[in-house]
Amino acid sequence: MKTKISPFLWFDTQAEEAADFYCSVFPNSKVGTISRYTEAGQEHHQRPPGSGMVVSFELDGQKFTALNGGPTFQ
Repeated sequence: MKTKISPFLWFDTQAEEAADFYCSVFPNSKVGTISRYTEAGQEHHQRPPGSGMVVSFELDGQKFTALNGGPTFQ
């Protein structure tokens, strides 16, 4: 059985920009789904409604996930 690694990248606020950048650098790459923050829970997450929360993207067949989680675990 072949095990695949799915990297999960944590950002403060730049997950969407990072995914766009990586996809512009590597061939055969694309941004997939983008989940966005809503007004619900804004008192906890402190993010503007509509800003990116989780971005899935693929770089030459390798899947990645990027999260705008903030500086909580620095």
